[in-house]
Amino acid sequence: MAKIGIFFGSESGRTHLVAKYIAKSLGDAASAPIDIGQATLADFLAYDALILGSPTHGGGQLPARSVAACPPSWQAFLPRLAGADLSGKVAAIYGVGDQKQYPGAFVDSIAVIQDALLAGGAQVVGRWPTTGYDFTASRSVDGTHFLGLALDQSNQPGLTGQRVESWLAQVRPALLPET
Repeated sequence: MAKIGIFFGSESGRTHLVAKYIAKSLGDAASAPIDIGQATLADFLAYDALILGSPTHGGGQLPARSVAACPPSWQAFLPRLAGADLSGKVAAIYGVGDQKQYPGAFVDSIAVIQDALLAGGAQVVGRWPTTGYDFTASRSVDGTHFLGLALDQSNQPGLTGQRVESWLAQVRPALLPET
């Protein structure tokens, strides 16, 4: 089994495309991306290192449905983590949002997912600087950093590859400590 589990939720397919890019960049160290709407709790818990991706909808909500035949997504999966022992797990989170259309809730999904992970005892890594973005508010900001990688595929698609590669270089040692 691959060492890093990649789980995503997506309605438009943008978050899935980023998950595929991440998996390709990590090579054999990562699983093929798994749609969280099709994952079981056992699938999720099988990995000690996780990369999790989600879009943020409207006023900061997680997606209710995922792109593949519209199965339930993060909104349905996160309650399954309640009471799960996530100690010993290390996770990095990326969020996909639209900073121009939803400047007051840009990538809020990162904070929602992080809260669920921390409640179970997981370690979350991968803070990302807020410089280079134009938004008014985000639950996913702590000081001058996002709690995870923020991506805007609508307004800054040309920056995605560089941001993902830089972020992976940052989180890889925590996700794969023996390498």
